[in-house]
Amino acid sequence: MADHMKQLLTRTKGDKVIWGVVLLLSFISLLAVYSSTGSLAYRMEKNSGYYLAKQVMVLGLGLLIIYQVHKVNYTRFAKIAVVLYLLSLPLLVYTLFFGTSLNEGSRWIKLPVINLTFQTSDLAKLALFMFLARVLSIKQEVIKDFKKGFLPVLVPMLLTCMLIAPANLSTALMLGMTCSIVFFIGRVQVKHLMLMAGAGFICLCVLFTVSKITGWGRAATWEQRIVDFASKKKEGKHQDVYQVEQAKIAIANGGITGRGPGKSLQKNFLPHPYSDFIFSIIVEEYGLLGGGFVVILYLLFLWRSVLIFKRCPFAFGAFLAVGLSITLVFQAMLNMAVNVHLVPVTGLTLPMISMGGSSIWFTSIAIGIVLSVSKYVDEMEGEKKNAAKAAADAAAAEVANADAEDTAIAALKGGAASPSASGGQDVIAQIERKPGRAPKIKVSQIPIE
Repeated sequence: MADHMKQLLTRTKGDKVIWGVVLLLSFISLLAVYSSTGSLAYRMEKNSGYYLAKQVMVLGLGLLIIYQVHKVNYTRFAKIAVVLYLLSLPLLVYTLFFGTSLNEGSRWIKLPVINLTFQTSDLAKLALFMFLARVLSIKQEVIKDFKKGFLPVLVPMLLTCMLIAPANLSTALMLGMTCSIVFFIGRVQVKHLMLMAGAGFICLCVLFTVSKITGWGRAATWEQRIVDFASKKKEGKHQDVYQVEQAKIAIANGGITGRGPGKSLQKNFLPHPYSDFIFSIIVEEYGLLGGGFVVILYLLFLWRSVLIFKRCPFAFGAFLAVGLSITLVFQAMLNMAVNVHLVPVTGLTLPMISMGGSSIWFTSIAIGIVLSVSKYVDEMEGEKKNAAKAAADAAAAEVANADAEDTAIAALKGGAASPSASGGQDVIAQIERKPGRAPKIKVSQIPIE
């Protein structure tokens, strides 16, 4: 067993800090999910360990996905990106009109054979950032030009966001803001980004107006969430207001050190304590220290990804690592902001912690790609170090040879006065005839004085 673990660790490449962050997030997920699914297990007449076992399998498969993806050379994702993006668009259209509805939004599709339900927006996010990394890297020389550089990256982003927005506006807005950050890093002009923000605001107003007039879409839900967030009077028992109130109570009860593992009270009142509001359960049980530790883990992941971005010499790998990491961390920050009532309710989960299936697996693919870029950077830097060491050794050997030559020549010149030194003069002459070549003198060629 120990030998197998040692072999696995030897084969595991990439940033070790990111690997550590992923393992810690997975461990926190198991603790939080097991604690927050007690009431769900009771309602569904399941064993208390049923959802824990399910989460163990989901996270185990997620770690396996990370391991397998990180072994792939990241340059192969440049070809996959085009196919994946073109595949995501018809899937989003199908989901919009024929997808499975939940919470007034059509976000899921069900695979017919295995009955697995997943959000197509998760696939679309992954495909979009892979595709944008490819296009940004190709267009770097003309990225300042609006038609040749900016439009080729703007249009794919707009198409994806427009198809996601009617059913999942929060994800569409998150994608738009994250893409803006990636565009800024990719040297897109600020005036073009401002123009994009203005166009996005106009599209958002048009979408809301059309949904409000026709009744198609979720305008009523969006409006209610904004009103609930802005209003100080919490009249009635609207679900979003109720969830936020219970989350704030959980955070207040947590204090500095928390109530202790498994001792949350608000998990019995929150409708979804294991998904959207799992962060409030973590804070209630582990306090401000536990919640701060989770925040630090996500920021540490982002910091290490930025270091990968700075170290990667090729644009595609750099944009791929920073784009995927920013969207993951930005989603985490939005989820935690909802829990502490800094932004309206969004419905976004906490990556690698909230209970889930396909969402964790798509997140695992993104992390695996980041680690693939990190592995390439490490291997490239290792090759450079080896090459530099070999060059230094060669230079040292050349200096040693030069010293030996100088010693040999001095010895030959010193023996020129004796009759037996006539052969030495011939050797000196041969050396001086070939100034452009490093002379090779054998010991047997040096005359004995």
